[in-house]
Amino acid sequence: MTRHASPAEAVACVQSGQRVFIHGAAATPTFLVDALVAQADRLRDVELIHIHVTGRVDYARPEYARSFRVANLFVGPNMRPLLDADRVDYLPCFLSEIPNLFRSGRRPLDVAFLHVSPPDAHGFCTLGTSVDVAKAAADTAPILVAQVNPRMPRVHGDGFIHISRIHHWVEVDAPIPEFPQPPIGPVEDAIGRYAAQIIEDGATLQMGIGAVPDAVLAALANHRHLGIHTELMSDGVLGLLRSGAIDNSQKKIHPGKVVVGFVTGTRAIYDFIDDNPLVAMLDIAYINNPTIIARNPKVTALNSAVEIDLTGQVCADSVGHRIISGVGGQMDFIRGASLSVGGKPIIALPSRTKRGEPRIVPTLKPGAGVVTTRQHVHYVITEYGIADLYGKTLHERARALIGIAHPDDREDLERAWFGLAVCD
Repeated sequence: MTRHASPAEAVACVQSGQRVFIHGAAATPTFLVDALVAQADRLRDVELIHIHVTGRVDYARPEYARSFRVANLFVGPNMRPLLDADRVDYLPCFLSEIPNLFRSGRRPLDVAFLHVSPPDAHGFCTLGTSVDVAKAAADTAPILVAQVNPRMPRVHGDGFIHISRIHHWVEVDAPIPEFPQPPIGPVEDAIGRYAAQIIEDGATLQMGIGAVPDAVLAALANHRHLGIHTELMSDGVLGLLRSGAIDNSQKKIHPGKVVVGFVTGTRAIYDFIDDNPLVAMLDIAYINNPTIIARNPKVTALNSAVEIDLTGQVCADSVGHRIISGVGGQMDFIRGASLSVGGKPIIALPSRTKRGEPRIVPTLKPGAGVVTTRQHVHYVITEYGIADLYGKTLHERARALIGIAHPDDREDLERAWFGLAVCD
């Protein structure tokens, strides 16, 4: 291990032609990333690979085309305008399978940039807010470069790294990026109340981040013996944890524990996970394995969509050809929940976009990718109700989905479905 005075010294180990993993989400090592960009003139054809990252992504800008290429495993808002399906590209992969890209050598790493908590008395740092795919990167990259930050939570689970494994490190003292909870409007509130109707006491929850998941969690205040086994957790769970509605007592896998891959939110959730043995932050290959998920009872997986067609096909990562996010763990949990005893896979979405465009549509936009197939979809919820598609024919599905579409869209959907149904 070499302790460096500056990020510039720490990243000098990166050479042309190498592949560099960048720790993601709230754990993005921004000091290391900025230092690498500052050395662009000496580098050629370095591939940077990561899930969504926070902060500036200057390395993806056209002026750095000779120095850097980008393989996005999930596309965040800061990266969307820079995607060109060439030098700055998207790699579709189930979240559960990303670690195997590194471990199998299909996408071998040369260097990993990490953001870690300081070493404890025994010399162990942790991966902090994002264990997820970073665990596999830390296990397989020959060279680890770490940004060590006293404000990074020390977490329990799979995210421990001994300082002897870190080759280059630099000490920083900077706030962890925070993501305040979005406001819950009447549409999200209605979706939350409908979802709460079919979520049972004793359910094991998978929830994402955003107004809809937060609205669902807010509607569960009177539920009991809920559990958490999820890829992502944010502030929305804190109220249920404090009230005892979430006690993880009915889970079969890690009973009594909150199981999560990465955390994004405010300092409140970061403080909650800090040195908290209640929370197990584990390798995403394990958390998102459908056979592991299915071993818990009543797994209720709540996921979102960009649009859904009248047969139940779900597009969740693009608007037409334009990639706006990623496959993520939607299919991992949809399948895991469907195999769980009493499980309920749910797709929840507002009936219309913020621009007033329908999100339940006759057919997906040209170029739209199907993230979740019609065979996998069970429940679809909008602010107008619940459609249970499981065991239904195409016509029955269409009728159910039209019934929860925006009222002003239903007549057009009826006509479109009739036209589709009678076409050769």
